[in-house]
Amino acid sequence: MKLSFSPRLSPFLMPSLFTNLHRSVCSASSIPPPPTTPKPQTPLFLRPPTHSATTSDLQKWHDWANTLASSVGSTFVDLDNGPDSTLLRRELKWLMEDAIEETKNVDNNDGSVRLRVEIEELYMLWKQRVEERRPFQYVVGCEHWRDLVLCVEEGVLIPRPETELIVDLVGDAVLGNEGLREGLWADLGTGSGAIAIGIARVLGSGGRVIATDLSPTAVGVAAFNVQRYGLQDIVELRQGSWFGPLKDVEGKLSGFVSNPPYIPSDNIAGLQAEVGRHEPRVALDGGVNGMDDLLHLCKGAAFMLKPGGFFAFETNGEEQCKYLVEYMENDAGGSFCNLNIVADFAGINRFVTGFRR
Repeated sequence: MKLSFSPRLSPFLMPSLFTNLHRSVCSASSIPPPPTTPKPQTPLFLRPPTHSATTSDLQKWHDWANTLASSVGSTFVDLDNGPDSTLLRRELKWLMEDAIEETKNVDNNDGSVRLRVEIEELYMLWKQRVEERRPFQYVVGCEHWRDLVLCVEEGVLIPRPETELIVDLVGDAVLGNEGLREGLWADLGTGSGAIAIGIARVLGSGGRVIATDLSPTAVGVAAFNVQRYGLQDIVELRQGSWFGPLKDVEGKLSGFVSNPPYIPSDNIAGLQAEVGRHEPRVALDGGVNGMDDLLHLCKGAAFMLKPGGFFAFETNGEEQCKYLVEYMENDAGGSFCNLNIVADFAGINRFVTGFRR
């Protein structure tokens, strides 16, 4: 099974002036109790094939779905850089692979096929995908990311391919450094748990990762993904805002990473419909200039990391990277060293990394 990746978010122009931020870095007065999280939906490909349909009925659905996809043409591309008919037909193929137990049986005109959903639901799902622009990852309930297949659903940000580089950056940082490899790490705003799981696999059994998220839905989905990859002894989930759930490990982190909200508020409405209409705004909106949460994380890094600790943040692009580096060089009291800006797969300066002195 293969899924399409959500198109990468384009860099947005940043205002020349940045607002002053005076938020307290730790918003919680005590460590919250383990949250009661909603049970995540099971991805389509993991559901048992308890339904069936005749091959003729399935072919009728497929013809209808293909016609609907073909009718789009380049309309969505012209509107907001959305999917064209070619991509939608490719997604239709992947949907069939996820929904049907054995696709080879589809060619048997006299038989029936076993499905993981009712055929009526297939009509509904494809109508949502095309007419409502519901992200394909939400339709099938999962996303391919690195070598993982991660559960995702509404209320949880779909992990992007460029974010995979954060795991590689951590891998580079811990190479030959047992203190970092066997230390305590944090992934703030974990969403689906993608980065936390990737880091845990890099660290191995000697390290430990705390993954936090404000959303109980995200925490539930991340816990599902962590357990599916057998990492529950390495990755701990905590619900809360940024550093709030981490007061007990202040100054003890060997490293922390984050892909925070960084899109300026006024730019949300102009995003691709799959993103702006359906993905959680709280995971996208970084405030007036997109910098609110990034600066909050920078301030927290100074006292959350132990000496020699590593950090990596994803940003919206060149302007945000430059501003963060300037802030940490000039306004952070000399707390950081070896600051670096790293480009993503498209050559856009996307990440800021560094170490605590």
